[in-house]
Amino acid sequence: MGSPDTEKGRGKDEGPQRKVVIEKPFAIGKTEVTFAEWDACASQGGCQHKPADEGWGRGKQPVLNVSWSDANQYVAWLTKRTGKAYRLPTEAEWEYAARGATKITETPAPFSTGPTITYKQANFDANFIYGTGRIGIYRQKAVPAGSLPANAFGLHEMHGNVWEWVQDCYKPDYQDAPVDGSAVTASDCQLRILRGGAWNYYPWMLRSAYRYATSGDVRLNNAGLRVARDL
Repeated sequence: MGSPDTEKGRGKDEGPQRKVVIEKPFAIGKTEVTFAEWDACASQGGCQHKPADEGWGRGKQPVLNVSWSDANQYVAWLTKRTGKAYRLPTEAEWEYAARGATKITETPAPFSTGPTITYKQANFDANFIYGTGRIGIYRQKAVPAGSLPANAFGLHEMHGNVWEWVQDCYKPDYQDAPVDGSAVTASDCQLRILRGGAWNYYPWMLRSAYRYATSGDVRLNNAGLRVARDL
């Protein structure tokens, strides 16, 4: 987990790189949670917040403008609705899923797509490039969930489209962080973590190891969620 010192665009909070063994099998959503799914929660009173869609439509569009607290309302409702214990993925689970790699190496590629990423593989500001990539189309909005190719685990839009909330409290490095796949917790958590990059962000922020720390109360037009649960 984390990035090697040589990875372009690396932040200090992506290390020290370490081995994590996820002790419990888990499932994670094939796509980001959609507006249709969120609106079902809102209509049944499980989600108090009714987020705006920025004029891009609802339905299969990934939900956005939801906070970490809102996201936890959704997974609580989904748990009650299905009888299965849904939650946000831990940061370690999310990164494992994003890498889409069945063979773990000490110097993993920055993306599940390899050393670079293109607008055909992810939704981001493709006026900018990473590594040997080429300038592409900047869509300037989120695209429907499942629109772009899946990674080796069958997961869509782990890179780009909308940021995804994870369970953990943010710490500025991985020193003494759990190595069993569990979440980092704190009684006085000031910052939460978004992962994956978004439709209006640079490609180096889409890297599997990139961490975006912010208040768990913010609602952004480029941030949503993906659900997980223990198996």
